[in-house]
Amino acid sequence: MTDLDVSADHGFHDPRHINVHPSEAFAGMRAAGRLAAECLDAVTPHVAPGVTTDALDKVAYDFILDHDAVPACLNYRGYPKTVCTSVNHVVCHGIPGPKTLKDGDIVNVDVTLILDGWHGDTSRMYPVGEIRKRAEILIDTTFEAMMAGIAKVKPGATIGDIGAEVERIAHAARCSVVEDFCGHGIGRRFHEPPNVVHLGPPGSGPKLAEGMFFTVEPMLNLGRPDVRVLADGWTAVTRDKSLSAQFEHTVGVTADGVEIFTLSPAGLNRPPYAA
Repeated sequence: MTDLDVSADHGFHDPRHINVHPSEAFAGMRAAGRLAAECLDAVTPHVAPGVTTDALDKVAYDFILDHDAVPACLNYRGYPKTVCTSVNHVVCHGIPGPKTLKDGDIVNVDVTLILDGWHGDTSRMYPVGEIRKRAEILIDTTFEAMMAGIAKVKPGATIGDIGAEVERIAHAARCSVVEDFCGHGIGRRFHEPPNVVHLGPPGSGPKLAEGMFFTVEPMLNLGRPDVRVLADGWTAVTRDKSLSAQFEHTVGVTADGVEIFTLSPAGLNRPPYAA
């Protein structure tokens, strides 16, 4: 789950506030990340035409409680549900409800849970039935942009290196990168420094160091990057009604690179999701 105008609340642009965690913290993040990925694995077979987004939320809620974890989004700053379900032109923070998924939709499911005090935060895109080729390209490009950005993570690299790579992949496929939202530091707190912007230039922003934990979660649009937030205070949509897609992983900077905490144990990291 990303955050809106996070710098106003936490001073995220000041690199002096970025937590650098000791090596033993990786075990906690590894367990929380794995469970968050397993939660999305449990949701996966339920994403189909005729299913409501509320039903997907219930699957995630039950899974989290059944595994002695806590739904981090539920009641966070007043958010009323366990997951975010962002359908078609919803960029992020779509609130589950009675909306029924239909053939040709695309939907992002974003879950964050707390296990033994550590946060695992991840999201995936899901095609609903048969989707159009352009929607498929958007989903594939978004996944590839996230993974390319993550591949830049290592000690001595910068946040701008991640964003520049995301931007390069997106623009090569004629997609735009949403600028209003970004990834964030994470650990024992849901949102903390640094802001992980998904735009360049390379070499800009805070320098990465071993022990930093954060999310990489680019949002790409088929149209313009402009978004607006609806009256519910959460749901962000594309202003031009173009399709939007997002993937998210929680990662940690290691001594020589990066560890992705939220990889699916079942290999369900990108569609198509084989049964």
